[in-house]
Amino acid sequence: MRIDIITIFPEIFAPLNVSIVKRAVEKRTVEIKVWNLRDFTKDKHKKVDDTPYGGGKGMVLKCEPIFAAVEHIKQYNKKGKVILTTPQGYLFNQGMAKRLSGEEGLIIICGHYEGVDERVSSIVDYEISIGDYVLTGGELPAMVIIDCVVRLLPGVLPKEAPVFDSFSQHLLDWPSYTKPAVFREMKVPEVLLSGNHKEIAHWRKEQAEKRTKERRPEIYKRYLKNQEKNNE
Repeated sequence: MRIDIITIFPEIFAPLNVSIVKRAVEKRTVEIKVWNLRDFTKDKHKKVDDTPYGGGKGMVLKCEPIFAAVEHIKQYNKKGKVILTTPQGYLFNQGMAKRLSGEEGLIIICGHYEGVDERVSSIVDYEISIGDYVLTGGELPAMVIIDCVVRLLPGVLPKEAPVFDSFSQHLLDWPSYTKPAVFREMKVPEVLLSGNHKEIAHWRKEQAEKRTKERRPEIYKRYLKNQEKNNE
């Protein structure tokens, strides 16, 4: 997979050079390139934003440099799906990450300021938000999307690992423990020390259901509906 990122702050993406994403790049499972939007402007001041028509606060990212950037990148990432990070987008989740991991390439436009010229939506395949809160720009959401997608690519993680992640089974993850068995009088549950894999699997499922019901009731409702469908 090839991932291209369009931003006015390329230096923000240094975290992509560590951990799992770095290893995926080194294995050539994914290629990631960061483009500076200012390189696609035509004026000498490298201006990428302007005041909104109709008045109002803040600045809006101009459509001309974004169109130019996407058209240039399409020469190298011909089948790349174009993503715009925006608070107005569809809420990102594990299901969306899985769908995106099946694409041949992604081109991510990082929104900024008060928004992006609406005409940019004509070249966008996915408008994505990572949550109902305000960030300085779309760079952090872009990194979240990339991290989620890359770890799902074949060969990046052990084959079974993503299957047991939180949300992959419509549940939050179960509690995890490691050595020592007792720490400050807090003991690891006996069942995990029993060696009985059937009982351990039952305990983990029970704990995952309990945790999801308490912390994320909306996810738990979807889980129950999914269980009902599977039992029909």
